[in-house]
Amino acid sequence: MSQPPSIILIAGPTASGKSALALKMARATGAVIINADSQQLYADLRILTARPSAEDEALADHRLYGVADAAEAWSVGKWSRSVIDLLDAPQMRERQFILVGGTGLYFMALTKGLADIPSVPKIIRDSAEAEYLSQGESAFRARLAEIDLLAAQNIERGDRQRLIRAASVFAATGKSLSKWKSQTRPVLGDRQWKGHVVEIDRRRLYEQCDIRVEQMLLGGAIEEVWALIERNIDPTLPIMKAVGVREIASYLNGSASLEAATDALKQSTRNYAKRQLTWFRNQTQGWNIAFQSV
Repeated sequence: MSQPPSIILIAGPTASGKSALALKMARATGAVIINADSQQLYADLRILTARPSAEDEALADHRLYGVADAAEAWSVGKWSRSVIDLLDAPQMRERQFILVGGTGLYFMALTKGLADIPSVPKIIRDSAEAEYLSQGESAFRARLAEIDLLAAQNIERGDRQRLIRAASVFAATGKSLSKWKSQTRPVLGDRQWKGHVVEIDRRRLYEQCDIRVEQMLLGGAIEEVWALIERNIDPTLPIMKAVGVREIASYLNGSASLEAATDALKQSTRNYAKRQLTWFRNQTQGWNIAFQSV
């Protein structure tokens, strides 16, 4: 008889009840809950990112929640390496794990593999774009073929962005984009895990999004964003792109009323949930559907 999977993946949109499901399962099995949500990595936005409460965290072993400072930029690769370290830690032997979150690329890295390509400095990308504009697509593609033949052959005609990206990656790293992609492998083996996607009626999901926004604003989300503004955090860092930061900042800087900012945040949250729903439905074929009635 084969061993059951030791790792459970729970994916789904924001406000769908996936964290509550993970906690219920962890309390029943003694599993370790590992965060798979890029926004909940940051200690600075506990309320705005709907991280599990301190009370919930005390009920089960939670890892990779609030471990990053606002000034840090965590990549998929850095998160993946942290997960591997947890799974391989001697003290974690014989433990079960539940990875739960809403970041599709994290689950992609776990189950299919994702290239951990270093970020390309803006000056290099700008230089590649200038070359494209001066040379034209045909000449630029021919030059690209000398360093990355696969990319030059596979990138569709007229796809300027991907051509520039391929050239920029080589210029920044000395290794072709195709080479980076060929060296990827899934974090988890096929028999290690079982996946669940949380589904909820869309109308109910949107209602839950609106309720959550109201609770966040009353519970300290405004103060969290104000603290970020006071720190003068680089606006290009991931934390500044978290859902809600821009909307609340517009209220704090006086460009929007609290009512307008609230409405904008509700809409952004619903839009985010919709994108997540679409992504998981397209990318998690074969996963179990966990219907929620929150």
